Amino acid sequence: MTTEFKDNITILGETIPLGTSKEINFNIAKLHTATKIEVPVIIERSKKPGPTILFTAGLHGDEINGIDIVRQLISRGINKPKRGSIICMPILNVFGFLNSSRVFPDGRDLNRVFPGSENGSLASRVAYTLMTEIIADVDLIIDFHTGGASRFNAAQIRIVHDNPELKALADVFSPPFILYSKNITKSFRNACSQLNKPILLYEGGKSFFVDNTISKIGVEGVKRILTHFEMLNSKHKVTPSKTTPVYVEKSKWIRATASGMFKAKVAINSKISVGDVVGQITDPYGKIHHAVKSKLEGYVINVNEASLVYQGDALFHITTQLKH
Repeated sequence: MTTEFKDNITILGETIPLGTSKEINFNIAKLHTATKIEVPVIIERSKKPGPTILFTAGLHGDEINGIDIVRQLISRGINKPKRGSIICMPILNVFGFLNSSRVFPDGRDLNRVFPGSENGSLASRVAYTLMTEIIADVDLIIDFHTGGASRFNAAQIRIVHDNPELKALADVFSPPFILYSKNITKSFRNACSQLNKPILLYEGGKSFFVDNTISKIGVEGVKRILTHFEMLNSKHKVTPSKTTPVYVEKSKWIRATASGMFKAKVAINSKISVGDVVGQITDPYGKIHHAVKSKLEGYVINVNEASLVYQGDALFHITTQLKH
C-alpha cells in the first residue's frame, strides 16, 4: 500500500477534499418506466491524510449477508475514520438486489465481466464505471460475499499465493479460515489485482440470509484492519480474535451418492475424520436411509443446507491440505 496519500480524491468525477462527508449517486441505468436506478457511494474523509479503503458488497444481488456487514459499518459510524478515507458501497448489483437475483437483468454475472466496457452490456458498463471512476484513488478494497444458493460458507478470507501484503492483511483481519485461491478471469478481484490494488475477498453465510455470527466476524475484521492503519475512531473498541486463522491450501467436496431428503449431521467449522457420518439422505416414504460418510479428513468450510438434494450435489466442502 502506498505511503503517499492525496489531499483530494476523485470519485465519479467529483473532487472530494479532506474532512468531507459525501454521498454520491452511482447512476447505473433506468427502469423500463424511466425511473432512475442509483447506487449511493458513501464517502467519509478525515481531516488527517491516510489510506483510502473501499468496502463493497452485493456484487451478486442475492448476497445479503455482505450487504448487512457494510450496512453496519455505516449505521454504527465505523466508516468515519480518524485519519484517511473510507468509501462504502453496500450494493453493487442493485438490479439483482431488487429482483432477488444473483445476476443482472441482461443475465450476466457482474463478477465475470470485469474490467468491463464503456459500450458493452449493462453489467459490463457498471464494471467499467466502477473500475475507472472509483478504484483509481483507492489503496485497499475489501469485498464481501456469501455462499451461493443454500450452501453456507464458513467465514473466510480468500487471497492469492505469494503476496506477502495480502497475507499480512488477512492475518490482521483474522477470520477462522484463510483460503489460497487463484483470481478468476474477469472477476472484480482479478481486475483490482491487475491494477496493483490489494483486495481481500470475504466469504461467509449463504444467499438470501443474514447470519449474525458471520456479520459480527466481518465487522470485527474490518475494525482490526482500520486499527492496523490507525484509522478506527477511538469510540469503537476492537475485539481481539480468539482463534488463529487456519490457512487452507486445498479442499474437496463431499457429494451426494443418492437423491432424496438431506440432513447434515456436522456443523460448519467442525473437524471431521475419515469414516465419520456427516449427513443422512432419506426418501419421503421412510424406506431409504442412506448415511453420508466422509472419505476426507479436515475442517468443514461449507455445508449445503438444502432439504432436497440430487445425486452428485455438493454437500460439504472439506479442507484437505493446510498450510503450516
